[in-house]
Amino acid sequence: MLKKALKALQNGEFVLMYDDEKRESETDMIIGAEFVGAKEVATMRNDAGGLICCCIHPEYCDSLGLPFMTDIMDVAKEKYPILGKLTPNDIPYDERSSFSVWANHRKTFTGITDNDRALTISKMAQMCKEERFNDFGKEFRSPGHVSLLRGADNLLKNRQGHTEISLAMGEMAGITPVTVVCEMMDGNTGEARSVADAEDYAEEHGLIFMDGNIVIEEYLKD
Repeated sequence: MLKKALKALQNGEFVLMYDDEKRESETDMIIGAEFVGAKEVATMRNDAGGLICCCIHPEYCDSLGLPFMTDIMDVAKEKYPILGKLTPNDIPYDERSSFSVWANHRKTFTGITDNDRALTISKMAQMCKEERFNDFGKEFRSPGHVSLLRGADNLLKNRQGHTEISLAMGEMAGITPVTVVCEMMDGNTGEARSVADAEDYAEEHGLIFMDGNIVIEEYLKD
């Protein structure tokens, strides 16, 4: 199943990834950022409904100078004390948030349309792939409409969320390790889509449904 999932990522297809009932207990649609166009953004918006986030490999983040949002808040709290009180130190399923800044590509208009978000996402992957890290500020503006997530250092060795799972799969698939994740929601229950419903969606659309623990176990063998 893992080989099929990696092949799907190489082909620019979505993979449905369930993390763990002890974490978020959510299924995310994941895809390589370099393959994202307006159609893929629309699919995530319509069929998943969660937050469309762009995950960036920690080594790329170091080269870009892209921090965690909590690091920004820590630096700014002297001037804005409320930021110290807002520190997310009580997340029930994790020790740290992956959120960094929000961005738009400078050639977008509002940044929120499917076309605009696809441009921001695909250009982020292209810039990282070409290692044009000094162009980050030239090509992108912040705040924007695409949430950038910073993968934990050493990925799954330090954190085992969807961010790290998707980036690890990007590494394993040999694609640019900049990925997009979007949680699958259920408008009827107001909760995350159940595993059974996510599996049904995968079967209906010819997609791979994966248990994240399989990825974690394989990745940690190295």
